[in-house]
Amino acid sequence: MNEFENSPKTWPPLGLPTGSVRALLTLIVVAVVVARVALGKSLDKLWIETLLIALAHYFTSRRFVSLPPNVMLRLEQEGVIAKERHPLYLPKNSIRTIIIGSFVGLGIYLYREPKLVTPEAIALLSMVFAYLLGAIVRGVASWFHRRRSQPITGMWGDIKALIVLGAILVAAVPAVFDIGLQAPPLVDRIALGLTLFYFGSR
Repeated sequence: MNEFENSPKTWPPLGLPTGSVRALLTLIVVAVVVARVALGKSLDKLWIETLLIALAHYFTSRRFVSLPPNVMLRLEQEGVIAKERHPLYLPKNSIRTIIIGSFVGLGIYLYREPKLVTPEAIALLSMVFAYLLGAIVRGVASWFHRRRSQPITGMWGDIKALIVLGAILVAAVPAVFDIGLQAPPLVDRIALGLTLFYFGSR
């Protein structure tokens, strides 16, 4: 008898693979944001905040321990960890590809219209692409480091952290203490973009 067979993990919502409901919710939020920006309609900030939370889910690792494939398979067969099926029965990374493709497509559409220079479009796309760029950099770095025989150092992480902390402090200190030296909007955008990049790259 499998000691895990009565675990709630064996009953994912709606009987779909784990993450499917979150995938649907994320795709709906992406669709609303992309459609409204493409049509030049106003977009409530709550939609953007929800979008960033959804992106944070889809571009972070779902498993915190990286195990060799043969060990992962054995643990799944023994019932020690739940078998990882891809959301909505789609191939691996399909949802992420759809999300990235949606915003790349939006950027191309806005460029051709031309509506790319509107404040709403610039703000949204810069935030999304800063986060996605961080996630892509993390993925590439992780792939590269898995193939290295030597352990990696934390120097790059330290440099990145210091740059981002410095940038956000330049924007945050005047805003918090109201000292009459409010940073220009461009400084705020750069600082927040770097912050989103950092979160994406972790």
